[in-house]
Amino acid sequence: MPVTRMSPRTASRGLRQLALGLASACLAVSLAHAQQRPAALPVPKTVSPELQALIAAPPPPMWNDHPKDTQAWKTWAGNFDAGVEKLLPPLREKLGVTSTAGRMAGVPVFTLAPKELPAAHGDRVLLHLHGGGYVLGAGESGTLEAIFMAGIGGYRIVSVNYRMPPDHPYPAAMDDALAVYRELLKTTPAQNIGVFGTSTGGGMTLALVLRAKAEGLPLPAAIAPGTPWTDLTKTGDSYFTNEGVDNILVSYDGWLGDAARLYAAGHDLKDPMLSPVYGDVRGFPPTLLTTGTRDLFLSNTARMHLKLREAGVPADLMVFEGLSHAQYHMDANAPETRTHFQELARFFDRHLK
Repeated sequence: MPVTRMSPRTASRGLRQLALGLASACLAVSLAHAQQRPAALPVPKTVSPELQALIAAPPPPMWNDHPKDTQAWKTWAGNFDAGVEKLLPPLREKLGVTSTAGRMAGVPVFTLAPKELPAAHGDRVLLHLHGGGYVLGAGESGTLEAIFMAGIGGYRIVSVNYRMPPDHPYPAAMDDALAVYRELLKTTPAQNIGVFGTSTGGGMTLALVLRAKAEGLPLPAAIAPGTPWTDLTKTGDSYFTNEGVDNILVSYDGWLGDAARLYAAGHDLKDPMLSPVYGDVRGFPPTLLTTGTRDLFLSNTARMHLKLREAGVPADLMVFEGLSHAQYHMDANAPETRTHFQELARFFDRHLK
């Protein structure tokens, strides 16, 4: 058999290609392993000790849970929500907040207010849409953020206990949110109404405005979506750059992605009513968005901010150093928590009549 001889240059090039191929394979394996454990970054010294403790904490084991059926989802979410509810009575007491259960347009709601409502806020009301990936936050557990806003911001708040999967996928949550907003408009002018929420609640806040626009309703005077889930697909840099860095959500590939598909129930995840970053935001009210440098939803927030600005909407973006997803309402003693809700209150004060 004839032997093919390679020149030294050809052989060298072949070895380099082989080495690059092996290096790429090793890197892929390393990245796969890296994605299975949180990334280690130094805790910033430029934030409060309380926030440093949150940043240094390990991620919750639940981040990589994958409930397999309807009952598993209900049990999983129920256990989480029960744990949150236990924290609420002492928080309400600490911040001087009352909570009253009721119904609006047949939808269960909680009305929260400071024990002494500032006179300037007497005619104003904030509609609150809670977070939780469309599966967490049922019942009173969904009022955590609203308690902070009532206690620190001094506002009366209507928090919507909207329906959720697995029993009630899209569009049930949005139907409930819109029904409560319609009911609120019967007694309160739109110029006196603000809407806010975090994560899922932030995405729903934006989707609510899209839906109100589509149905010809008066739009709220201002909105404040915190770290909003504006794209239910795994699109955006921070889904990758902050994977394992965010110690709350950790990764889209844990329960989060499962929840997106559970909520969508076969609908296109890029439908603007599910992923409002793809919607027509012209004419939106003034908007304040919040995120953190370690937030898995940093890109969700940044993309939405730019889209609003490009449409001529007055939109501001507040970014907290070191924060993972929604950590601005996870420690009542952290100065950053007070800063966040004071900023929200000042924002609504500027725009609500």
